[in-house]
Amino acid sequence: MEKVKLKAKIVFGIIGSGWRAEFYLRIAKELPKRFCVSGLVTRSEIKTEKITKKWGIKTFRTIDELLNSSSLDFVVVCVPWKVAPIIIKELVEKKIPVLSETPPAPDLKTLIEINKLTNQGGKIQVAEQYHLQPLHAARIAIANSGKLGEISQVQLSVCHGYHGISLIRRLLGIKFENATISAYKIVSPLIAGPGRDGEANEEKTLESSQVIASLDFGGKVGIYDFTGDQYFSLIRTQRLLVRGNKGEITDKVVRYLKDFKTPVEFGLKRQNAGEDGNLEGFYLKGILAGEEWVYENPLIPGRLTDDEIAIATCLTSMYQYTKDGIDFYSLAEASQDHYLSLMIDKAVSTGEKVKTESQPWR
Repeated sequence: MEKVKLKAKIVFGIIGSGWRAEFYLRIAKELPKRFCVSGLVTRSEIKTEKITKKWGIKTFRTIDELLNSSSLDFVVVCVPWKVAPIIIKELVEKKIPVLSETPPAPDLKTLIEINKLTNQGGKIQVAEQYHLQPLHAARIAIANSGKLGEISQVQLSVCHGYHGISLIRRLLGIKFENATISAYKIVSPLIAGPGRDGEANEEKTLESSQVIASLDFGGKVGIYDFTGDQYFSLIRTQRLLVRGNKGEITDKVVRYLKDFKTPVEFGLKRQNAGEDGNLEGFYLKGILAGEEWVYENPLIPGRLTDDEIAIATCLTSMYQYTKDGIDFYSLAEASQDHYLSLMIDKAVSTGEKVKTESQPWR
């Protein structure tokens, strides 16, 4: 795919003023030559004052006010699940390209309905960022390189629901194939860690819910294992295993057979500027697998977290999509990931195996 030449600055609007919207505001503030937030729609007067003071951007009460204020390339929708389909539909009717936060709709019925918008010419993509995070992008590149052979198994304890499913599918090379799902929940005590609001003020024990699910795609199996505490916990870490007939990835270590009697092993190593007296700045350069770059940061020299790098990559890809119409994470793909996540929930609640069915968006 030939890349569209980016203009000096990608201009986008935001609808919503919650925790997730601030990721986009931080990215634009850190990389003002690449991104510009033309304005943000919020109904909260309190948030309006805080946003204007903290970020120095225009705020509006309605979508029309935002769209009439300036020319923009697309709109990012950062609103609750139940509201998202309504906002997306309104923007599509106004011929505005949409980058929706995850998931784009709360349930199967609404997912089916909202996918009809693409058949009506709606330009919609979804801001699923996990496969674009540097380490995951590096792992996916290795899994797709052929070094590991045919990938048959992924065991993943990284992120929740549709996020986890998106990684499992991409690592396995699965698109819209159906699966047989078995799942159950484990509840155990855990000392609370930090949260969205910062460090914990006291020691507190909470009940931690862990969901373990098996997704059998017929010869390819994904094991999903996650507890929501992992995002902030100081002691619950991420785990990942990718297995092929010629090799595997275990967390940050890659092993494969050069030939049937020659094993090769190397680690995935982050390369950062600004360490040990380096004066280039402070940013991620990329990830090396031995002597090979398997990920190079496209957002240099931005001082961004891995998640912000991934979201900024979504913004750049969305601009590309508005020009060439080639999906980078389509509404159909997002719907499939959320549908599989919903079926895991069903398997947990019923205690029975669940067989997925082909949906209209495939």
